[in-house]
Amino acid sequence: MDHKDGPAQNRVKALKRAGELKDSIRGYLEARENIETGFNLQEQHQKNKERIKNHFGATEEEWQDWHWQIKNRIYDQEELCLFLNLSQQEKNEIKEIGTRYRWAVSPYYLSLIDPDNPDCPVRKQAIPTIEELTDELGQLDPMAEEETSPAPAVTRRYPDRLIINVTNQCAMYCRHCQRRRNIGEEDVGAPREEILEALKYVRENEEIRDVLLTGGDAFMLSNEQIDWLLTELGEIPHVEMKRLGTRVLVTMPMRVDDELCSILEKHDAVYVNTQFNHPKEITEQSRLACKKLAKAGIPLGNQAVLLRDINNNPHVMKKLNQELLKISVKPYYIFHSKRVKGTSHFRTPVEDGLEIMEHLRGQTSGLAIPTFIINAPKGCGKTPMLPEYLVSMTSGTIFIRNWEKKIFQYINPRS
Repeated sequence: MDHKDGPAQNRVKALKRAGELKDSIRGYLEARENIETGFNLQEQHQKNKERIKNHFGATEEEWQDWHWQIKNRIYDQEELCLFLNLSQQEKNEIKEIGTRYRWAVSPYYLSLIDPDNPDCPVRKQAIPTIEELTDELGQLDPMAEEETSPAPAVTRRYPDRLIINVTNQCAMYCRHCQRRRNIGEEDVGAPREEILEALKYVRENEEIRDVLLTGGDAFMLSNEQIDWLLTELGEIPHVEMKRLGTRVLVTMPMRVDDELCSILEKHDAVYVNTQFNHPKEITEQSRLACKKLAKAGIPLGNQAVLLRDINNNPHVMKKLNQELLKISVKPYYIFHSKRVKGTSHFRTPVEDGLEIMEHLRGQTSGLAIPTFIINAPKGCGKTPMLPEYLVSMTSGTIFIRNWEKKIFQYINPRS
């Protein structure tokens, strides 16, 4: 009797459990309908794009040329107001901010901004606001990068890896930038002499197996410069992998041209990390850029920054991570924003990040779950922040909490 009734009873239990799981995700399913992505906004983006092209008298071929995008970045409030609805006060504030902190936005990224919405999450990352000047909490160099530079252009915080800062140039100067102190008034690559000194340092320290090229934005170097640097690093026997940090996949995806992909493809163990912060930044053009890199065999990771009123929402962050996987980008990190001078208005409580992690674990694919990171002060390293899943531990038993906050006893094997 029990044998016959077993499958039926199990079926009832399974259906009940499936109903519970469906109920648990209902809130997200409802919320995601109101979370815009770049794919949903293609018509608006096209209108914005045509206005910008008409202003510059640009052809589609020019628009798709990343050199044209760089040459025609918008960095004047009077020109900006031709595309965004700005009050006189906003124009005055942007002009004042520009005397202290440089700003510039690529025509492409400008086309993603809702011109009538001051709360647009894309606009908040690109256009200065007066809070940058009223920040009394931030520091110029909270990561103490200048104190962790054993050679020119080098930042070293870990035993087996380091950063080479190859340029101060970006396609757009994000308002939450951690290195705004280095931007200056002109775009300049690191002098060749400094890069040679950095490479010399890598050669002389055989424990270095992982080198990150960043800045600025590593993809602001020419294809020839990128090829040269990867070749030099590839000839150092103990360097096992090369990483490039770039946000052009978000801010100027036409930079990913066929020649660049061919260069990256011919080098071994090359990885690219980027920074999408909101689903609205994921567009058809950024998708194509990511797909081109993936086709060239380049693994892509995303390092989002937790930003107030932009992505410090569990549903928004889940949507972002799921959309990233659809364009071949693995969510890698969520960074708690650093205490950089002029950016404190972007910072959120750490609890926001922990709440996001609680809403990701068990609620979406493991591939869609990055690690929430706080950078320890003074360059002391990335520190993962996790909800408390280990409740207690004894010599033979541990108690664990799962994603549903249920407590379970687990037998702890002893050696």
